[in-house]
Amino acid sequence: MMGDRDFRNIIKNAIGSIGKELEIEIDSKNIQTIHLNEVVQCLRRSYYDRIEPKEIERSGFNDLLSGLLRKLQYGSESKEFAIDDIKLKGQVDMMIDDSILLFRSALDELENPQASDVLYLNACMWIYDKDDGIIIYITGDKKETTFSLTRNKKMFEEVIRRVRVLNDLLKEQKTPILEPSTECSNCQYYERCFTKRRNAKQVTLAEMLGMSKKD
Repeated sequence: MMGDRDFRNIIKNAIGSIGKELEIEIDSKNIQTIHLNEVVQCLRRSYYDRIEPKEIERSGFNDLLSGLLRKLQYGSESKEFAIDDIKLKGQVDMMIDDSILLFRSALDELENPQASDVLYLNACMWIYDKDDGIIIYITGDKKETTFSLTRNKKMFEEVIRRVRVLNDLLKEQKTPILEPSTECSNCQYYERCFTKRRNAKQVTLAEMLGMSKKD
């Protein structure tokens, strides 16, 4: 027992404060510059982040890994790719020789990389004009899973299409369509897209059958 201080809340606030410092800076008013991170995730989420943002709740220091590496600047200065009058801005975690590295946290060892991470890495290879890239997933117990990738033009064209779509929707102030995925349950905008979250109450079989004991 360490007094009456709420250390869990202190740690939560510390993670939140560090997370804010490490976030990729996006000028919500400059819709002619779209960050790569915005188009590889749900476009509706990116739209809300610009129009009516809500703070994300981070679960632990492992979630801050990628941001910490970017701050250390291991050859990862941000770069821009011109798409007509729109600029696509990307930033990698680390570059070694001619290879791009992305570091991501994971709950367990993965059999396949996350689709959004593959899109991000592939786009970075075009933005930085590199042929090879690696995604490294690290779990809380320090287990590593590595995936290598060579750049793919069709995949990058899909990213460019999403850049144009997000830019148009921001101009027109139109909310993007739903893009349901496994990430929805942890999204801070869940209740704007689906029903309000409720804490489930455990009900015994006896209660369901109206057989619960009365005082």
